[in-house]
Amino acid sequence: ADPEIVRGAVRRQIAAAIPVRAGVPRAARQGDGRPLAIALLGPTGVGKTTTIAKIAAMYKLRQGKRVGLVTSDTYRIAAVEQLRTYANIIGLPLKVAMTPADMSAAIESLRDCDVVLIDTAGRSQHDAARIDELAAAVDAAAPHERFLVLSTTSAESVLQKAAERFARLAPTGLILTKLDEAVHFGVVPNMMRATGLPLTMVTTGQEVPDDLEAASADRMARLVLDGPEAAA
Repeated sequence: ADPEIVRGAVRRQIAAAIPVRAGVPRAARQGDGRPLAIALLGPTGVGKTTTIAKIAAMYKLRQGKRVGLVTSDTYRIAAVEQLRTYANIIGLPLKVAMTPADMSAAIESLRDCDVVLIDTAGRSQHDAARIDELAAAVDAAAPHERFLVLSTTSAESVLQKAAERFARLAPTGLILTKLDEAVHFGVVPNMMRATGLPLTMVTTGQEVPDDLEAASADRMARLVLDGPEAAA
């Protein structure tokens, strides 16, 4: 009889369908003696490079950590220069890896850092051969975390296919981007169920590092119920 009670119950049920492991991992020497290494994976156009710049700025400017950047995105025009611009602004070393051997060398050269962030080339979920190439580069980096990056502006069928294809790279968490551009969010619980991955972070705009948030199941549930007006 009380719409607010019903709404609250529905919101809690939706939130329960969104597993969360919120925020960036602690930047510290890992059990293998290496700095924390994080790779961002995903299709083209989801905002991986901007997201990695936000994460780098958060570690460096807010936590005072030593951060190294590696990019293997040598296919997209000006991709390296985009990340180099961010690296110069934030004051970070950047290594470019053309091959798996380059990747291993780049990771080794950044051993004095607290955290190494790896920007991988975007790959179409339809191009199995390119995803195999990407897998070789990621395996050479041996990251401790592999975050799959997907855009909330994509159709559910596109997201489902991407999740299926990138599953072979063994992602450990999910980052959802472009919440500020999405018009509906019903796809989010479905994506969580399809991937089986915990949601770690979301991005809400282009500002570096401000438009990056630790994931919140309750916030996502409110977006599902109320749409973009709940994003404010």
